[in-house]
Amino acid sequence: MGHLDHAAFGWLTPVLSYLMACIGAALGLRCTVRALNATGRTRRNWLLTAASAIGTGIWTMHFVAMLGFGVTGTEIRYNVPLTILSLVVAMAVVGAGVFAVGYSRERNRALALGGLTTGLGVASMHYLGMAALRLHGSISYDPLLVALSVVVAVIAATVALWAGLNIKSPAAVAVASLVMGGAVSSMHYTGMFAVSVRVTPSTTSLPGASAMQFVFPLAVGLGSYLFLTSAFVALSPTAHERLASASAQQALQSGTAR
Repeated sequence: MGHLDHAAFGWLTPVLSYLMACIGAALGLRCTVRALNATGRTRRNWLLTAASAIGTGIWTMHFVAMLGFGVTGTEIRYNVPLTILSLVVAMAVVGAGVFAVGYSRERNRALALGGLTTGLGVASMHYLGMAALRLHGSISYDPLLVALSVVVAVIAATVALWAGLNIKSPAAVAVASLVMGGAVSSMHYTGMFAVSVRVTPSTTSLPGASAMQFVFPLAVGLGSYLFLTSAFVALSPTAHERLASASAQQALQSGTAR
């Protein structure tokens, strides 16, 4: 068995990955709150932004954490199409859960269905990402820990969607995001502790791209997207602020007319 190192750079990758998960969760929750206070195309656009934020945050969390993953006796490379597919799956399935909650009239049933769908999507993203690994040897999993990681993913997704429906204030969203980030990180490391690797020494070159060639640049790009979108959402006025501004402008026009 090869020795697995989950933190080759010390606390750097676990802390950064947790931060990415928190930012994605916070942005997704704020966008969901905006969506629930909007209608028509505006609601759809906010829900799309929420889905992309949560999906991107989860994916970035996973692969930033994977930058610190190593196995003694073999290099690690990544299958590029599978890695990209894991990102698409994360966004698509999270989107299905967010839209179910955003448009359903029966919120409790939508919350249960959305949490289950999104949680399974998070788990699918994780294990698709793991399937993208290429190394000299074979990977096996502890079934009980895999099942536990899926349960954690479903619970985390359900809590996140519940928070989007019930938590409105920025301070409460910040606390919920820290909890959600911790839950997503817990799911990731539970899944990683399920992994065992049997190394087969070889001198042949592995197919795929190294983490620094592909995963790192993509994670930086998606992390930048999260930061920029967070700034946009923070600076854009809420429905209440737009209503207050319109009322103030109408009052000013009425005073000028007199």
